[in-house]
Amino acid sequence: MSAALTIGRDCPTPSVLPRGRAAAIANRRHGLVPTLRAVIDRRLLINFRVAPDALARLLPPPFRPKLVRGWGLAGICLLRLRDVRPVGLPAFIGLSSENAAHRIAVEWEDSDGVAREGVFIPRRDTASRFNQLVGGRVFPGVHHAATFRVWEPGNRFKVVVFNSDDEARPLLRVHAHLTDSLPRDSVFRSVTEAEEFFRAGAVGWSPGRREGELDGLELRALEWHLEPLATDWVESRFFADNPCLPAGSWQFDSAFLMRGVECEWRACGRMATTRRA
Repeated sequence: MSAALTIGRDCPTPSVLPRGRAAAIANRRHGLVPTLRAVIDRRLLINFRVAPDALARLLPPPFRPKLVRGWGLAGICLLRLRDVRPVGLPAFIGLSSENAAHRIAVEWEDSDGVAREGVFIPRRDTASRFNQLVGGRVFPGVHHAATFRVWEPGNRFKVVVFNSDDEARPLLRVHAHLTDSLPRDSVFRSVTEAEEFFRAGAVGWSPGRREGELDGLELRALEWHLEPLATDWVESRFFADNPCLPAGSWQFDSAFLMRGVECEWRACGRMATTRRA
């Protein structure tokens, strides 16, 4: 694993903070952060089912793995956005970008003891210099510089992502194509069940620029229509090289496509945690 992919590398046991600090979502909103409107031009969701005890080692408090039929779920999101602009401005001024995120489905209780769910995102990558600049400063979440190589002939998708300072070995690679069914061994019994799962996990928490804080970002999509994908190749250094995920603790589960979906992105403030994610 490269030095940049350090989440969970030494498998530390999370220390426990007092409940108010460990679980509280700060009421501080990103006052100057506008709600953004965009179109999800293409979103690939590649999912792995993971042994819960192994997955828990990657999570800072207050998170725990969200389970589906006894398995934790982690994965990769490969997202191309277009027409990104503040709400109220015309689409023609909007920006486009290729982005990637490693994500883990999680649950936790807020400071009032209310159960919440979403995703923990230990790493975000982007080809957009603008996203790199504003991420963790003006808009939630630090974004690492990356190079994307994308081929999309017909209903086939090939995406390869390289760390911008190391193009010798990909950070991740996905080759997939549309299909009409889920893998027989998937934890999801239907596409509809998967749609509801991802809709419920629309709030993502990722490392900010301050030690011990996570930035929150909510995706509000006008629809959550998923199309199943079959994968020809899936490679991720985050999963393959991570000592917290030994052989046999994780395996491919399913893959889905979203495309042509209007959406909004809203900042959700910050959450305190005990260690750098």
